[in-house]
Amino acid sequence: MRGRYRVATAAVALLALTASACGGGGKARTKVTPAPPRPTPTPVALTPQLAADRFRSWTVNDDVARAAGDERLALSWVVDGQYALTAAEFRKAAHDGDPVPRFSFGRPTFYVPRFQDVRTYPQWFVASVPRTEQGKPKSTRTALMAFILRSPGDQWKLSVETDLAPKAEPPKVVVDAQGYATALETGDTSVLIRPRDLPGIQATIAAEGPSSVASNVMASGPVTTGMNADIRAARKKARKHGLAFSSVVVATPYPIFALRAEHGSALVLYSLFRSNSLSVKAKDRHRRKPPIPPETAHLLDGTVPGYEIDYTETLQLAASDPAKPKSGMNSPKADVIGYFGTISKASAPLPKPS
Repeated sequence: MRGRYRVATAAVALLALTASACGGGGKARTKVTPAPPRPTPTPVALTPQLAADRFRSWTVNDDVARAAGDERLALSWVVDGQYALTAAEFRKAAHDGDPVPRFSFGRPTFYVPRFQDVRTYPQWFVASVPRTEQGKPKSTRTALMAFILRSPGDQWKLSVETDLAPKAEPPKVVVDAQGYATALETGDTSVLIRPRDLPGIQATIAAEGPSSVASNVMASGPVTTGMNADIRAARKKARKHGLAFSSVVVATPYPIFALRAEHGSALVLYSLFRSNSLSVKAKDRHRRKPPIPPETAHLLDGTVPGYEIDYTETLQLAASDPAKPKSGMNSPKADVIGYFGTISKASAPLPKPS
């Protein structure tokens, strides 16, 4: 009897211990198994062949998105200034009831910097390629397109796309025997204007016009002195209609892409913002609203609650930056040879409390 009692007692104790280990109450505790760590993407060396492959993939994916009218998909393939421009393009098409423009591309030329360490990011390359809007055979222009990869786990995206001016002569980018170009640091001082200073120089001319000191180093053109003339004309037109107009051109936080070209010069791609404001003068605010500029209609809902309309243009640009001259020698000026832009944001803010 005692032996059987001891065995039964031991069995009860074992069951109690098991139940306690399972959390009690007869409910089994779920064993948590930690998820295995996600593998770190392996960096891949950027080569001219890889750039060509990524360019082809991008054009296919971009066209699929445009053919389907899928804005979300299209935006997944662009970044920086090109993101804002692509979003505006889709919204304008929807507002006008038109299909989103689609493009055909000719044979590209690639300018691929050689990155000594495959772990260097961001990586980037530039493609120069004839581009034609489908259905408009006379629209063919040479597009300069900068693609960027910010990390090994990311995908290649378009950051800058600008059109070469019809009569522009771009500097010839230097390419070595293996097909690689040379990237310049944005602070490089071997050229007339450091690449990072080009946006500021252009913005200064847009604000001050041909009399600006900055005009000594950057040539006149449609988006330098021409932009200044456009701003002055818009201001004059607004005054004629009893309105106030202001416009400020500023640099963006987006990347600058600079490549070494022949004779020590550089080809530089970059972006600018032009922020505009159209408003009713204070003495007239009791009786009128500012008219909605037609070019902003697709970004507004058709109403103006206050007395002001603000809108921003995103500009994508390419410049030829000559080598810094030797002491006592004259140098050609930097020249903006490619430009594209459109209004990418607009708002009609509520009146400010008096």
